[in-house]
Amino acid sequence: MRPPEIKGFQLKVRKIHSLLEREYGLPKRKREVDLLDVLVQTILSQNTNDLNRDQAYQRLKSQFPRWDDILTGKRRALVEALRPGGLARQKAKRIIDILHWLKKREGKLSLAFLKEMDSEEVKETLGSLKGVGPKTVHCLLLFGLGREAFPVDTHILRVGKRLGFIPKEMDAEEAHLWMIPLVPKGKALSLHINLIRHGRLACRPNRPRCSGCFLTNMCIYFSG
Repeated sequence: MRPPEIKGFQLKVRKIHSLLEREYGLPKRKREVDLLDVLVQTILSQNTNDLNRDQAYQRLKSQFPRWDDILTGKRRALVEALRPGGLARQKAKRIIDILHWLKKREGKLSLAFLKEMDSEEVKETLGSLKGVGPKTVHCLLLFGLGREAFPVDTHILRVGKRLGFIPKEMDAEEAHLWMIPLVPKGKALSLHINLIRHGRLACRPNRPRCSGCFLTNMCIYFSG
């Protein structure tokens, strides 16, 4: 993007953020969380909804209270525990592979070493792992490390395209880079959570509730 184009998108996103915050409030950041918990929950969220993700995670923690239990237990039991979240075999393999990688690298099952890295190092380190894409890395940066990162999920991609600040032809992976200069400084968490709220409550995939939406005057989907 050329500077004038960037500025136009920045102004639009800033206005949308302000209206979203007025409507849905200012999200609160959770207190310190376990980074490995965040990573596993994000992997479990792939291609499913929050309810199914949470059910799979609760079953995992119930049957495997410690991360080491996964490495010493039977893979079949892990797959069954993850069944509610879908793609259970694939996700079980990803989790096991990550735990083996951690054990080999650190000698323990902890991601605490990421706190000493800058965000680009975190992206490079985790991005090299199979099944860990931009959304997963950005979720860990935002929710686990409290950094200024902006994960783009299906809700944000859909709402962003309808509102016109994400190009129609762009996929989620490309959108992560696209959004870096557009997110207002210090507002990544608020914009991320409130766009998802709007995508679930109003700007739904099918039969969006355009009537009464407070963003219609900026929405190319509505005007088109």
